[in-house]
Amino acid sequence: MTLRDASLFALVAVLLVVTGMVQSWNLALQVLNMGLISAIMALGVNLQWGFAGLFNVGVMGFVALGGLAVALTAMPPVAEAWQAGGTGIVAAMITALVTIAAAVQVWRRRLPRRGWLVAAILVAGFMLYRYFFDPARDAIEDVNPALQGNLGGLGLPVLMAWPLGGVLAAGAAWLIGKTALGLRSDYLAIATLGIAEIILAVMKNEDWLARGVKNVIGIPSPLPSAIELQESAGFAAQFADPVTASTVTVKLGYALLFAAVLIVLLILMQLALRSPWGRMVRAIRDNEVAAEAMGKDVTRRHLQIFVLGSAICGLAGAMMTTLDGQLVPSTYQPLRFTFLIWVMVIVGGSGNNFGAVLGGMLIWFLWVQVEPVGQWLVGLLTSGLPEGAFRDHLLNSAAYMRLFTMGVLMLVVLRFSPRGLIPER
Repeated sequence: MTLRDASLFALVAVLLVVTGMVQSWNLALQVLNMGLISAIMALGVNLQWGFAGLFNVGVMGFVALGGLAVALTAMPPVAEAWQAGGTGIVAAMITALVTIAAAVQVWRRRLPRRGWLVAAILVAGFMLYRYFFDPARDAIEDVNPALQGNLGGLGLPVLMAWPLGGVLAAGAAWLIGKTALGLRSDYLAIATLGIAEIILAVMKNEDWLARGVKNVIGIPSPLPSAIELQESAGFAAQFADPVTASTVTVKLGYALLFAAVLIVLLILMQLALRSPWGRMVRAIRDNEVAAEAMGKDVTRRHLQIFVLGSAICGLAGAMMTTLDGQLVPSTYQPLRFTFLIWVMVIVGGSGNNFGAVLGGMLIWFLWVQVEPVGQWLVGLLTSGLPEGAFRDHLLNSAAYMRLFTMGVLMLVVLRFSPRGLIPER
């Protein structure tokens, strides 16, 4: 890392310190925590795009799967729901797996009229699946729907959900990659975007899985909560304002936890980048034809990179849901979890891991702070205008300052530093 690179990271640190001193340390730590998570997401996208040139615009789907893994792992199981329909759901899942496996085996054996045989197997399997699934789903969703109406989770420690979130996202990425990575890059982008929307639609509509749009609240925290700290006599006696001190302490604990994960990932990705494997995938990115002529399995390496990058995004999604303490499917918007992550990678520096981390921290800080600063600035500039529709229009338009700023920032960076703030060496 050069002196210029270190100064850019120092600038982000100064911005966070100024936020803490001028506004509040709670806000500064909140921005820091989401910045660390955003940096991890940016590392995942940078692994796919910066290392291998894979254009994945379905980041939102893999982040959502990471959040779903937290709900399915850390929440306690609902015993009544399992008794009402758990057996039927398990039977339906087994039926689906057996049907798919049978269809694949028939197709691979190249039997006569295999297309008709595969279609018959899929239709019969689907009908049997619905026979088990429909009544079980209805029975589960009828169990205390105001608070539950789902199967719940496994009741495991929430930290175990983080790697499981990566595994769940990696499994989905493998299924997508096996079918889409043989296509051109634009078709891969369409496929990933469509499947991300499918994942989100399933999460919103399948109440038996994770309550759908009713949301999963009360996800356990790996750290003591602020209320628990306030109720501790030893902690409360140390501070004049134990409420603020407890919230700052919890957010600081999360910051240390997230920073540890980010540092481990950054070290592993730097080692991978400098290894023969890293040089090989970059050679494939630069010239697939030449790499294939040298005996490299391009499609297999693309699948490998796609799965690893998606797993990192799933890990970040699990961390974010743990920080929020709830799973809200409606918050997974492409503007935030796809477009914004791509802005982080492009501005920070595609192909450079430190650039992705810088982009994640800087862009998230701007995303949070630009809107209130914009409202203050527009209010200041319009203070001399008379009351009326024109002044009201300017004040109402201040909410769009963050989108305007992201666009201007990208244009400026692409004009004066087209390879990003910390370009690939």
